[in-house]
Amino acid sequence: QVQLGESGGGLVQAGGSLRLSCAASGRTSSVYAMGWWRQAPGEEREFVAAISWSGGSTRYADSVKGRFTISRDNVKNTVYLQMTSLKPEDTAVYYCAGRRSTTISTTSYDYWGQGTQVTVSS
Repeated sequence: QVQLGESGGGLVQAGGSLRLSCAASGRTSSVYAMGWWRQAPGEEREFVAAISWSGGSTRYADSVKGRFTISRDNVKNTVYLQMTSLKPEDTAVYYCAGRRSTTISTTSYDYWGQGTQVTVSS
């Protein structure tokens, strides 16, 4: 089994920054590409960012491009999401996700964390 644990969420003012972390534990050899998703109240879960196993490929939703940066440390089995210039519309529960494939995806993931709340006040 693979467990993904997010941390780093919280309350921040518009224009501020936060860094989310996602630590993988358990059978981490089964997890390769990683991603971040988010779900706002009353909305469907949406893709935010993804990173390949090597870290050489990344992909972002248009709504966060230029403001968010995904990165990873494979020694620590941790993925990060650096969020800057935060907007109230970024308020959501942010989920870490992992794939059994080395290639990134904006749709298909095999493992999910429990989520961490990010609230951006205006």
